[in-house]
Amino acid sequence: NNDIQVSSKKAWLSERFEDGLVFLKSTERGKCFIEYIPAENAWNPISADGYMYIDCLWVAGSFKGHGYSSDLLNACIEDSKNKGKKGLCILAAAKKKPFLADPKVCDEADNGVQLWYLPFVENATLPQFKECAKHPHTDEMGYVLYYTSQCPFNAKYVPVIEGIAKEKAIQFKAIQLQSKEEAQNAP
Repeated sequence: NNDIQVSSKKAWLSERFEDGLVFLKSTERGKCFIEYIPAENAWNPISADGYMYIDCLWVAGSFKGHGYSSDLLNACIEDSKNKGKKGLCILAAAKKKPFLADPKVCDEADNGVQLWYLPFVENATLPQFKECAKHPHTDEMGYVLYYTSQCPFNAKYVPVIEGIAKEKAIQFKAIQLQSKEEAQNAP
């Protein structure tokens, strides 16, 4: 239900602003926004001191193809440069190139998730995965899902997945990460 998604996301966002999170919405009505945070405070197991990490760039279907994503990304780049950042970084699946213009892969985990970056300065230290993410492993049996409230869809779909697993008698455990420290060191 959408109410759960919205309240979950709003609560998560409200607690992140003091960590430097920026949530920029397009002036157009609809769901067009970019969300980014200093990488040191990102809820991801990466080492990227001095970079800005993009959590999400979202443009709803009917708004695609009108340049909103470029406008939002350019605003993020300008703001990040003004804040003295070395560059931007973002996670993406190996099969899906992220939306950064001319990005470069700087690290890849064993599960195919890639860390991409867009540098603003020459010879900047490259972002990289922490060891726990580079070689993800758990001793738990069955499926283990680590998630946060950063993505509002988790509030809706994690219970759905739990229900399907139970119905199919599949061993499944969902672990909601409650802090950036937990998220930065999760397996």
